[in-house]
Amino acid sequence: MAERTAGDISEQPHETGSVPLTRGLSTKLLLLTVLFVMIAEVLIFIPSVANFGMQWMQQRLDNAAAVSIILMEGEDETLTPQIRDELLMATGVKAIAVRDADVSRILVVTDMPPEVDEHIDLDAIAPPAAIAQTFSTLFFGGDRVFRIFGTVGDTGKIFEILIADTGLRDAMLTYARNVAFLSLIISLFTATLVFYAINRIMIRPIRGMTQSMLSFAAAPDEPGRVITPEVRGDEIGVAERELARMQAALQKTLGEQKRLADLGLAVSKINHDMRNMLASAHLISDRLSTIDDPAVKTLTPRLLRTLDRAVTYSEGVLNYGRTQEAPPSRRRLRLHALVEEVRNVLPLDADNSIEFANAVDEDFEISADSEHLFRVLSNLSRNAVQAMAGDHGPSVVRRLTISAERVDHTARIYVTDTGPGLPQKARENLFAPFRGSAKSGGTGLGLAIAQELVRAHGGALELVESIGGHTVFAITIPDATPPA
Repeated sequence: MAERTAGDISEQPHETGSVPLTRGLSTKLLLLTVLFVMIAEVLIFIPSVANFGMQWMQQRLDNAAAVSIILMEGEDETLTPQIRDELLMATGVKAIAVRDADVSRILVVTDMPPEVDEHIDLDAIAPPAAIAQTFSTLFFGGDRVFRIFGTVGDTGKIFEILIADTGLRDAMLTYARNVAFLSLIISLFTATLVFYAINRIMIRPIRGMTQSMLSFAAAPDEPGRVITPEVRGDEIGVAERELARMQAALQKTLGEQKRLADLGLAVSKINHDMRNMLASAHLISDRLSTIDDPAVKTLTPRLLRTLDRAVTYSEGVLNYGRTQEAPPSRRRLRLHALVEEVRNVLPLDADNSIEFANAVDEDFEISADSEHLFRVLSNLSRNAVQAMAGDHGPSVVRRLTISAERVDHTARIYVTDTGPGLPQKARENLFAPFRGSAKSGGTGLGLAIAQELVRAHGGALELVESIGGHTVFAITIPDATPPA
């Protein structure tokens, strides 16, 4: 049987109504209880009918033994043939015989049959044989003659009788009918009690949880849809409490997500207009750089860097607001050349004394999406440059280094800076958007976006070390297809 996937389940129609009675657990429970009780009654019925048959034959043998004793001890002139026949007819047998000390004696015969169909030794018959013999008579008897023999009491004599099985079969049919009717009554009564108990203890709470889940799914933002758990200490109580806790947590999460979605929409609109205004300001700043004024020439580069930083933040917010990044289109890249492209977009002016070291071997190759990897390296590099921009003093070393190494079929890129290191709060929320910024006013989206892009390659982005004067980020990207 094929396994069902989450997609197959999600494509099924959503049922909001109650489960039909014919498909409900209550109906299934009732039918199964009746079935199992009937099976138990059948297991009891079979030996019960067999035991009834054996008792019926033993009773006939006991009656015949009592008559035999009367016949053997009575005088011929006392017991007339008519009395003998009446005694024999009262026992319901055709003939009576007794065997004592290997001497057999036929006491009386009313109708000697031409043949005996079955010989039954009541002293030696085993339970399986008794069951087989009983049901043979029940299903195929009615016109057969049995020779039944066995000891009676402590006399030591073996009594034998010849008897038709008609009476035995009729008695067993009546007994079987009564037992079957009684078994049906017992099974229905037992099933009703079991059904009532289990329905009250299990089915009703489960039905309540099912209705609560359906109701909650219809309107998860309504507080009244959260289930109210019963006060009970069993598994059902635990399930109800956990369901109530999950519904409340989901309701809270949905509320937060809705607020974030509304906030994101508002921020996207603001960013859209802000980018247009920043673009206009950037054009004006470019024109300012043409003015032959020492003060303007000094301030213009700083203004441009500030505008570039604002544009970058706006783009980061918009990029993070996308539903999903496009899957990477991996190609073989020369990492050294890509790092040079990153160098060209960084705000590295000659007057800020920030060194950039491209320590990647010119022949080093990596399997990655060039645009994605460029965004990752530029985000990490911009963060490093901004962290070191606040350091003052001609003796302070401010250097950004990008290096790489290969371990088997995995490329590992290191982005190292000599900045002041990440504060504790930033390390605790390193890849959390809007919380992992290392400086005041930052969004913290750069690292979150970088991590998402690296994970899309099947790799990982991690902070190796961050202390004063030494911060190292490592990018691990496995090759798409290992070389042969």
